Amino acid sequence: MNEPEMEALLKAAKKATPKSLKQKKRAPYTLPFILAIQAQLNLNNPFEAAVYACLTTIFYTCTRVGKFTVPTLTAFQLPQTKTSVHGESMAWSKQNSETDLEKALAHHLLVNQPPQNGPLFAYQYKNTHRPLTKPTFIKTLTTAATKAGLKPMQGHGIRIGSTLEYLLRGVPFEVVKVKGRWASDAFLIYLTKHAQILAPYMQAQPEVHAEFIHITMPRIQRN
Repeated sequence: MNEPEMEALLKAAKKATPKSLKQKKRAPYTLPFILAIQAQLNLNNPFEAAVYACLTTIFYTCTRVGKFTVPTLTAFQLPQTKTSVHGESMAWSKQNSETDLEKALAHHLLVNQPPQNGPLFAYQYKNTHRPLTKPTFIKTLTTAATKAGLKPMQGHGIRIGSTLEYLLRGVPFEVVKVKGRWASDAFLIYLTKHAQILAPYMQAQPEVHAEFIHITMPRIQRN
């Protein structure tokens, strides 16, 4: 099938899709939004300490939620990747803000003391440890956002917000690509997919915005 036919079919399918099946655009998590969530959590509570540490870890390591949470309690397994079944290393640096990942993680480790052979964000539950599941993690963030008078965001918004934060700090696109562990052209696809979300936030920084538009704009084909 040639490209014009494919584009026509995709546009037709998009128009024919019922509104009930269309996904909302995922807004990005921002530092003020994370601070608003923090204000609604009791960090002396083992579970909520684990949730906040997990949130800041996912954000500053530019990682998917599924990397640090488990699907369900009954289907417990340690997160792994396609290329490394034993996991992979994550890198971050100390942040000079109230959202500092290092501080949140240290507090979680002190409060919960997760077992070395278990999930990083296991928290104390009665006389044992319980792994942090993705549904529970997202539900807790939703509840905290609602209490703060904010519109809850989807889990993928954490990674979108992380990408945005690093780009606005002037971190080169190629560096963000490596940090997010995107392979080949996956980062280009990711940026293009979220162009409508990220672009408005970048308009205040002309150089970053210009490069972003250059990367995400479709290439002109000459016949």
